[in-house]
Amino acid sequence: MAFGKQPSLLPFFGLLSFLLLFHPIATTTTGVRLNVVRKPAPEVPIFREAPAFRNGESCGSIETDPIHVSMTLDANYLRGTMAAILSILQHSTCPENISFHFLCARFEPELFSSLRSTFPYLNFKVYRFDSNRVRGKISKSIRQALDQPLNYARIYLSDIIPVDVNRIIYLDSDIVMVDDIAKLWKVDLEGKVVAAPEYCHANFTKYFTDTFWSDSDLSGTFEGRKPCYFNTGVMVVDVGKWREGGYTQKVEDWMGVQKQKRIYHLGSLPPFLLVLAGNIKAVDHRWNQHGLGGDNLEGKCRSLHPGPISLLHWSGKGKPWLRLDSRKPCNVDHLWAPYDLYRSSSLSLEE
Repeated sequence: MAFGKQPSLLPFFGLLSFLLLFHPIATTTTGVRLNVVRKPAPEVPIFREAPAFRNGESCGSIETDPIHVSMTLDANYLRGTMAAILSILQHSTCPENISFHFLCARFEPELFSSLRSTFPYLNFKVYRFDSNRVRGKISKSIRQALDQPLNYARIYLSDIIPVDVNRIIYLDSDIVMVDDIAKLWKVDLEGKVVAAPEYCHANFTKYFTDTFWSDSDLSGTFEGRKPCYFNTGVMVVDVGKWREGGYTQKVEDWMGVQKQKRIYHLGSLPPFLLVLAGNIKAVDHRWNQHGLGGDNLEGKCRSLHPGPISLLHWSGKGKPWLRLDSRKPCNVDHLWAPYDLYRSSSLSLEE
């Protein structure tokens, strides 16, 4: 199948369908090349067009060998998302086989337009996450960004993406991939629902309050498990097993407990740990060099952890694009900069 060669108006009609029906926007790798370029709204950054990345000779087709990746789509993190997409495609042996599934909280045509103009050949769909799903369930955390409804969308992946997608890689928007994502895609989950790097040296108790640990009915949830911290910004998820096991409801149940008893301080991470910690498939730490954004309060600079690296993750308060713009970058932020497609808004758009 030849990708990106024939002009198509499908993205336009997909966009219209989404506006009227709030259904997913189904797009193809064929890009719209019109004589008139619509300038994005001022609040949406302007990006350079990325190169077209093609499959190697050993690749099958997207129909037979797809790699499904899910990320959120939000104006505040769009610059990070663009860099993440570029890094994934650039290091992939079979970039045309990657199918992106973007979750957005509201209909924002400027984001869709920006994504399409930056990656004309990208294969992706956009889904609206209904924020009402978490209305009244989110508790105030130590950082406001963690309280946004879209931060909880990953909990509902099995309800949002098509039922024929059985496995998906969920990625945060503040990552850079420096290895072939197919290696992570092919990990053997060994019957587990989630695969992710596991950090058993971390002080697991700090993720929950004294109220939690002093209540045996609550802390007893870890009985029979050896719980370890894992970061939910990089996960391989067996969507079918998640759906069959009712894991969305299990996470929501703990969010309900949190509203009543304040058993943790961090956004959407702790309920994941309560349900899954000690019962995931652990993968190599190289797939989540996390914490590069510093802590959640100050975002101070951190150094790389020793060992090989396949994915860099600026989890924490500090984001590389903000620190670079402020001209006060951390050393690790220069590893993100080569993937930055941002253009100054003072520059005119080109065909």
